[in-house]
Amino acid sequence: MRIDCRLLGCLLMLSVSIVCGCKMRMDTATKPYGLMPDGRQVTVVTLTNAKGLKATLTNYGASLISMEVPDREGKTADVTLGYDTLEGWLSNTSYFGATAGRYANRIAQGRFTLDGSTYTLATNNGANHLHGGIMGFDKKLWSMKEVRRKGAVGVEFTYTSPDGEEGFPGNLETAVIYWLTQDNELHVEFEATIDKPTLVNLAHHSYWNLTGDPNQSINDHRLMLAADFFLPVDEGLIPTGELRPVKETPFDFTRPTAIGARLNETDQQLQYGRGYDHCWVLRKEQGLRLAATLHDPSTGRAMDILTDQPGIQFYGGNLLDGSVTGKKGIRYQHRTGLCLETELFPDCPNHTEFPSPVLRPGQTYRHTMVHRFYVEP
Repeated sequence: MRIDCRLLGCLLMLSVSIVCGCKMRMDTATKPYGLMPDGRQVTVVTLTNAKGLKATLTNYGASLISMEVPDREGKTADVTLGYDTLEGWLSNTSYFGATAGRYANRIAQGRFTLDGSTYTLATNNGANHLHGGIMGFDKKLWSMKEVRRKGAVGVEFTYTSPDGEEGFPGNLETAVIYWLTQDNELHVEFEATIDKPTLVNLAHHSYWNLTGDPNQSINDHRLMLAADFFLPVDEGLIPTGELRPVKETPFDFTRPTAIGARLNETDQQLQYGRGYDHCWVLRKEQGLRLAATLHDPSTGRAMDILTDQPGIQFYGGNLLDGSVTGKKGIRYQHRTGLCLETELFPDCPNHTEFPSPVLRPGQTYRHTMVHRFYVEP
């Protein structure tokens, strides 16, 4: 196999091409995207594979800006919600495409106790802490560099979260690597280390609409979740601590089911979430395993999600209400995008029966999430 790499451009314009004997061509291209309010430069990088997939990312929030994939007829479209310009991303309150952290999802009352000390966090979801707080990882400007490995091109984002940020203890060294592979997979790999005990739960937060048209509802998408239990919540969407069987409930996605098929059923949990906004407990196989499949019958686009985490939060875009103007000037309406976030459970620090989110010095937090794209007939 012969590999020819070419590096073009300058400090803010870079393109790398890898050409293999198997006629596989993968590219990366980086360019300026605009300036932060304090004058710092924001950049975007586009990863492209030989089969027509294209992932565009930015170091603002270590975020996925767009993901372009083909349908059954070979027509390529962006299947994520978001914005066309940096100004939109700077105003992002929906966590479109973002890296959520230090603690993705909710912590009740913004409080937890660790090693006998009680910590008070920023609260930004009523009385609760959500997705890292008021200025979470989604609002940080990360350092970035392009990376490569056999069969994949990628970008690594790094950020040091200082001791006390949003109320969390310890200086957290964080890295997020996105890889686009020749096998039509987008990998998201998280790592973190700490200098004093803390909590860590990082997640990727893209909104998906596999029709490629965010004017269309996601209610006809067919979803499978590899989970026999979900976590019921209270009115504030905080888990009660119960692991409830999904069997004979609207939360049973053990077989592919249209998302909208049971939304009108009388169920208190659907009322609390205004639809689906719950964590499912994945089956306890070790290592990387299938967590979910998503399929749009109209275009044939399909996506598998694999993870090594114990839970997956399925959010059905219930709070989208037309108030957000996204790509191409489209106002994102009710349930025109959905999130599938692999992670620890919500409010783990306040439920000793849940997986532990504690990270201590000398340990390394790791989380791998794989999006595998393909077409169904």
